[in-house]
Amino acid sequence: MSTFGKNVDYIGNRKWFFGISIAIMVIGLFINIFLGVKLDISFKGGTLVKYSFEGTLDREDVESFVQENLKKDVSVQISKSAADVKSILNISLAESINLEEQKSLDQAVLSEYKDNKPKQLDVSSLSPTMGRLFLLKCLVAIALASIFLVIYVALRFKKIGGLSAGAMALVALLHDVLIAYFTFVVFRIPLDDNFVAVVLSILGFSLNDTIVIYDRIRENRKAMGKDASIGEIVNVSINQSFSRSFNTSLCTFLAIGTVAVMAIAFNLDSIVSFAVPMMIGIISGCYSTICICGPLWVIWQNHKEDKKKEQKEQRVGKKKRA
Repeated sequence: MSTFGKNVDYIGNRKWFFGISIAIMVIGLFINIFLGVKLDISFKGGTLVKYSFEGTLDREDVESFVQENLKKDVSVQISKSAADVKSILNISLAESINLEEQKSLDQAVLSEYKDNKPKQLDVSSLSPTMGRLFLLKCLVAIALASIFLVIYVALRFKKIGGLSAGAMALVALLHDVLIAYFTFVVFRIPLDDNFVAVVLSILGFSLNDTIVIYDRIRENRKAMGKDASIGEIVNVSINQSFSRSFNTSLCTFLAIGTVAVMAIAFNLDSIVSFAVPMMIGIISGCYSTICICGPLWVIWQNHKEDKKKEQKEQRVGKKKRA
């Protein structure tokens, strides 16, 4: 162990780290191609009608009854409420229905299952056009947030190559966004506004760790002097920041994990669809900050140095020939 506490060669092992990330991306891409992504009605359009009820209902029986009543394809899910006293009946349609069809469905359900005392809780209806527009706006919001974060990093770390620092931070952020997206795909969680909340939360969390490491790099660049290579400086900086990043990520992971366990226990799907991807995102954010961002920045800086040396040699060669 050196004076600066270096003990792990992150730069030397960068190919392993890059390989792990690429493998995860490839697996996620294949799963996405074969299974596809499920979109919530807020993104694809459609109708979701929620009822609370007592006792038990057969999901397939309800699905057949609603399809016969509306003459449309429907999907029915049954879950428990948080209090575990009443159950929740979710009736989803791939298209929006008008007010008359909503009233007809409500009357039919209340009449057919009156012994279960159904009560309509909520009706959400959105046209496919509005759903696509909402999805586009969410993607634009994510893109703008990423751009502004990169600009902030570039301005704050001018002394260590602000543009390159911002660019590598952006690569790490894109890595985390894709991991979050593949989490929704793998766990078959419908992509909804929770996806946007997860992505924006992960962006802030991941960038915070990245900034801490960049601060260390800036300080160590002065402390270690000009004789130290970029790789040595970054290795030392990451090792010095590792405990803080790991402990922060672990505490956040445990907190979100507790929420996820409680949500799963009480069938709170809206919370599960946020908590589970967020847990994976926290792991990804910590990993990308330590194992992806720093090593990529070193590759960039070394490439710039090699290019400068090559240009200098070319100028010297021209002078000699002249």
